[in-house]
Amino acid sequence: MNARKPVRLLGIDPGLRFTGWGVLEAEGNHLRHVADGVIATDGTENVPLRLKALDDALAELLARYAPAEAAVEETYVNRNATATLKLGYARGVALLAPARMGIPVFEYGAKTVKMAVVGTGGADKDQVGLMVRRLLPAATLKRADAADALAVAICHAHHRATAGCWKLPA
Repeated sequence: MNARKPVRLLGIDPGLRFTGWGVLEAEGNHLRHVADGVIATDGTENVPLRLKALDDALAELLARYAPAEAAVEETYVNRNATATLKLGYARGVALLAPARMGIPVFEYGAKTVKMAVVGTGGADKDQVGLMVRRLLPAATLKRADAADALAVAICHAHHRATAGCWKLPA
């Protein structure tokens, strides 16, 4: 019988000001927290420099934690077109950074993430944070962005397990 090996997953909650990230290992239904945090960019810098800072920080995280897969939260559209566009820039960097390193990238909408973590697509940020803390008690979660990123990683872990995405050892 082939045993499943743990797989390291990176979740990213993109934002131009704050990008949350979380790394976990999934083995079957068991999840283990590895690390989490937030990448903050300098709001006084111009957008290209902030995007470069985000890309540099993500490249460092990818090298340090060597995830097998990455999951990124999809962008929601709000009434402020400029804010939505800037969020899209950050999301583009979040999608590109792991792809550039050959890491498969998956995308999940906010409702899908909330459904996977809390059980309802209408959950609020506090509920998501509480469930992430319950599922990954070692998480530091200094900002809600980190909790959201771990929620994206948890969502991906659940989806890949139920979809049979596990790669069995050769």
